[in-house]
Amino acid sequence: MGLNQSVPFEDVDLLASDPALREALEREGAGWARERVWEAGVVAASAEAQAHSRRAERNEPRLVTHDRFGDRVDGVELDPSWYWLLDGAVERGIASAPWADPRPGAHVARAALELMWTHANAGVMCPVSMTYSAVPALRMDPAIAAEWEPRLRDGALCGMAMTEKQGGSDVRANRTTGVHMGGNAYEITGHKWFCSAPMSDAFLVLAQTRSGGKEDGLTCLFVPRILSHGTRNPFRIQRLKDKLGNRSNASAEVELDGTVGFLLGEPGRGVRAIIEMVQRTRLDCVLGSAAGMRQAVAEAVWHARGREAFGALLIDQPAMTAVLADLALEAEAALLTGLRLAQAFEADASPHDVALRRLATPVAKYWVCKRGPQHAYEAMECLGGNGYTESFPLAMRYREQPVMAIWEGTGNVIALDVLRAMTREPDAVAAFADEIRAVRGASALLDGHVERTLGLLDGLRDADPAQAQAQARRLAEALALALQGSLM
Repeated sequence: MGLNQSVPFEDVDLLASDPALREALEREGAGWARERVWEAGVVAASAEAQAHSRRAERNEPRLVTHDRFGDRVDGVELDPSWYWLLDGAVERGIASAPWADPRPGAHVARAALELMWTHANAGVMCPVSMTYSAVPALRMDPAIAAEWEPRLRDGALCGMAMTEKQGGSDVRANRTTGVHMGGNAYEITGHKWFCSAPMSDAFLVLAQTRSGGKEDGLTCLFVPRILSHGTRNPFRIQRLKDKLGNRSNASAEVELDGTVGFLLGEPGRGVRAIIEMVQRTRLDCVLGSAAGMRQAVAEAVWHARGREAFGALLIDQPAMTAVLADLALEAEAALLTGLRLAQAFEADASPHDVALRRLATPVAKYWVCKRGPQHAYEAMECLGGNGYTESFPLAMRYREQPVMAIWEGTGNVIALDVLRAMTREPDAVAAFADEIRAVRGASALLDGHVERTLGLLDGLRDADPAQAQAQARRLAEALALALQGSLM
């Protein structure tokens, strides 16, 4: 290329350069998917896919409120490259394959495919993740699941609209209402401050419902864009959010006015109905952060191998080697955490894993996602001034990483969830302790950290609630490092 510049990181074999992922696939029971993961990585890193990603990021979504005849359509116009990237994810089963074919290792295989395809574009993974995560909630109504699961496998998307301007993570403060219309249908009225992927075909919505003349409480409702008789369900997009992070995907504010939603679960038990979706979107936050770390390391190492400074390649400079090693170590820890967590969500998960994931999910979500932005910055610095420009992918990666830490619960919300799991679910604590003690004796340093961490956990379990909350972040970090250390 000349002039001491590295060549683009394109047309490379992502799986071949990732022994940690290859080994984890086998260890976590998805070795059968190796060829599929390899193919996804080759396509995601191809010059064609990277060109589509740049185009989708450059040509941002456009809100279309009305058609040319003045009728409301409330649509989002997306670049054709967005659909190329989305189709690639759907065709590879990242949105639904484990539900259609729940063989052992299916969720681990899907996690590995997500790690690969995120390298193509992080924006399309938002609706893909929600579509995957929505299925357990849809299955609370067999009729809805029977109709919509095949649609989701064929490319339909499912988003969510839960948060409101006065509540944020405190969804019990929601003011959106739903009045019982008969059967399992409700008429919804309200405003949602954040609606993820408003171009989706259906949404999960939380509303305060009323039936039989009494208040039910917060309820989970399924809202299709098109009703069964072919009419458009009122779902008015007020505006698209001007957000940090990727530009290819849309987020919006929406108004619900006479919108029809269908009950999922029991009236007044909306949080319970949607919790499995939330657990899986939190899993995908971990995987998204791990994918971003993997891309950041790859770009930094690639640059260091092709760039000289002070008479030697950057890769051979001890100061740079140390930075790259630290970046690689953290990326591998995030990868192993994500795949171990995915294994705990398998259909045939053991009682140990079912208990483990209740605590390990918020623990991993808290730490891996919080480390993502700092990791991206260090990798960006390895590229120097090039890293700071939007022409290179690490600038977008740096903007993208914070969303995983904010979406589905900010640091405080997640740390408090760790406390809830710790105090209410002793089986989860026991499973976590067994997990991190499984390698006892392999490292005196790790053994010491594990015992100190479990001592902190025991102390906070019996502490004054205010004291426990003040230490919740410290506990979540310590638990995460213990888990990562045991996996490494």
